[in-house]
Amino acid sequence: MKLRTNREKAIPYLYISPFYILFIIFGLFPIIFSLILAFSKWDGIGAIEFVGLQNFERLFQDSSFWGSVYNTIIIWALGTFPMLFMALTFAFMINLKFVKHKEFLKTVYFLPNITSVVAITILFGLIFSNLDGLANGFLQFLGFEKINWLGSPFWTRLIIASINMWQYMGYNMIIFLTGIIKIPEELYEAARIDGASNSQIFWKITVPQLRPIILFTVLMSTTGGLQVFSEAQVLVSTGATAEGGALTIVYYLYELAFRQYQFGYGSAMAWVLALLIIFFSLINSYLTSEKKVK
Repeated sequence: MKLRTNREKAIPYLYISPFYILFIIFGLFPIIFSLILAFSKWDGIGAIEFVGLQNFERLFQDSSFWGSVYNTIIIWALGTFPMLFMALTFAFMINLKFVKHKEFLKTVYFLPNITSVVAITILFGLIFSNLDGLANGFLQFLGFEKINWLGSPFWTRLIIASINMWQYMGYNMIIFLTGIIKIPEELYEAARIDGASNSQIFWKITVPQLRPIILFTVLMSTTGGLQVFSEAQVLVSTGATAEGGALTIVYYLYELAFRQYQFGYGSAMAWVLALLIIFFSLINSYLTSEKKVK
């Protein structure tokens, strides 16, 4: 009887064990192994050599790393804050009563999110080609000179940020719209009776009511924005430099670890990136907290 009872107690754990087994293999083990590599030197084939804090000392003296940090932060700022404001604005506008075809609009805005980031980046690369791109063709049609888009750090960062904006604006708009729908209609009706305009309703009712959702989207956008890689790597596939604007932290990590086989140095960079994400997430959480907003 006792054996049967123990077996019945073990059955639920048996059902959920695949998740934990996969998590240990593909989640926990890589984290622990990367932490070990951060204090080691390894080329992926030979023996792992413990080097202490040498990787971190080298990291903080690496001008290319600091340049990649600067590029990443600029791209994140250019792509995140305008994108979230546009997403919130479009969500508010779609929810207005006089707007028709709401489902169609939501589908159109969300469509870029399910499109391959590589395909999107290739499209933007063709549009902003230095030679015969659509953007330069339009400028010439208006009588302006061509712009060396990918030869300028500013324009390179802005293009990468624009890719992020175009891809994730609809995703965040749906999140905001879900929150707006749950706001009591009585608040909007009372504001309209008092003569409030749509702009006043947006800033005085919608934004304060969506504070927790805004915090969530900011945190998620920060986590994703500081890990930008595919857009930069596809847009500038070779010869990316920190001075050129396309070398982000993850792009630089990829070049060192998977092309130059400096896995120890790359792991140290990955842990610094994780700390950087936590740092910016805490700042965003503080700035968007209820006390600061008030």
